[in-house]
Amino acid sequence: MSGELFLAIDVGTGSVRAALIDVTGKILELASREHDQIVPEFGWAEQRPLDWWEGARASVKTVLDRVDGARENISAICVCGQMHGLVLLDAHGALTRETAPLWNDKRTIDHVRHFEQANEPDSYLPESGNTPTPAWPGFKLQWVRDNDPAAYARSAVAIMPKDYINYRLTGEIAMDTGDASCSFLMNPLRLDWSPVMIERMGLDAAKLPPIRNPLDVVGHVTEQAALDTGLRFGTPVLVGGADYPVALLGSGACRPGMGSDSTGTGAIITVIAEKPLLDPEISNVATVEGNWAQFVLLETGGDGMRWARRAFHGNALSYDEIVARAAEAPAGCDALLFMPFLTGERLGPHRNARAQFFGLGAAHGMEHLHRSILEGIAFAMTRHIRIMEHASNKPLERVIAAGGGARTELWLKIKASAFNIPILVPREPECGIVGCAAMAATATGRFSRVEQAAERFVSYGAEILPDPTWAETYRRTQPVFDQLYYHSQALYDDIDALAAATRPTQP
Repeated sequence: MSGELFLAIDVGTGSVRAALIDVTGKILELASREHDQIVPEFGWAEQRPLDWWEGARASVKTVLDRVDGARENISAICVCGQMHGLVLLDAHGALTRETAPLWNDKRTIDHVRHFEQANEPDSYLPESGNTPTPAWPGFKLQWVRDNDPAAYARSAVAIMPKDYINYRLTGEIAMDTGDASCSFLMNPLRLDWSPVMIERMGLDAAKLPPIRNPLDVVGHVTEQAALDTGLRFGTPVLVGGADYPVALLGSGACRPGMGSDSTGTGAIITVIAEKPLLDPEISNVATVEGNWAQFVLLETGGDGMRWARRAFHGNALSYDEIVARAAEAPAGCDALLFMPFLTGERLGPHRNARAQFFGLGAAHGMEHLHRSILEGIAFAMTRHIRIMEHASNKPLERVIAAGGGARTELWLKIKASAFNIPILVPREPECGIVGCAAMAATATGRFSRVEQAAERFVSYGAEILPDPTWAETYRRTQPVFDQLYYHSQALYDDIDALAAATRPTQP
């Protein structure tokens, strides 16, 4: 080994991973430590920050042991992490609550509903940059204030998962613009905490940390952290970033006009722009390079295939076999549409949206049902792309695919044809790790701009082009999908009432 190294730490929902990357962006070693998700009540999701630190400590030690001389050759450490998890520390840095509610925790739904009833979108979108959702840490702080007032009173600062790892490494506290922008408490124009939002939500501004640039050095590895991890005392640690914008950077989606399709359990469609899009249907996150990622998260992405595998086949078929069946149906599925809302929607007044097949006829078979699920998710993503393109008056140039969905060629071709935009797939799937490396390389002076580092570190496989025939079919189908989307909303409350009325009474 020769030359400098970068250390990346990724605090995910399922595990903490550490990786050593060389100055060309190549991942040399990667280790991980899994941790559990705690579900004390329906709709809740928590994890222990101490488990994150133990995972970081163990995985860092592992990769250092695998590479001779790594400890002395690390020029910078960059941490990224899952977003929205609320970590509360007292004035001495001790946790005031053993667990942190996660991004998928829904316990704040009543606080969100109360806020929506009391406030019009025009009054909060310019101050927060986002639409209310249970995910945002601002609502989690409200919940702690109202349900655990003792912990709220003892808390000196509220931070995110990667910030806690930074604190354990350096003893310093800060939050990057990405995590802060999705707190529901940051003004998107000033990139600072919004006194308007803090007052409106009845929170204590003194509990919010400084907001800093992701490429700034937050501090240096302390003697204790060096003993815990095997790292060299004094190694610089960056502020780092939220995992989503860091992964966008590590996939190469870092310039206005570029898009990203990240399909895992859910599906996130993103458009990179110079400013946020203040629309009730769109979320916004500040990116590492200083742009904004306008995005929509569909709760049902790959989960649609998982549901079909269980519901139609009792999990007896593999996903490859299901995709092969879907490939037997024609584009457009002979006018069969699927609305992909198996677990509702994340934003807006219709979070209780339902999934449905529409247009079923006697000639349709299982192959149509499977393909319509893939197409329905693509149509839902296309609808949001058109909203973002219309608002920015700038067409999306290309989309970069990531997540498990990037491995399904048929689905990529369906999406490319529905979007009518080429799709690229990065050769290195560890986009978050690559993004951290690009940040560290820029912060240490190897590149003048983080976009240059991404261009050097990221390469792509084959480009997936739209099929002209499929694209024309989807162009005609999209308006019908959009109409069905809107007309179905009138029935969701009725369906909820019907379900409640027919639910068996508990003895």
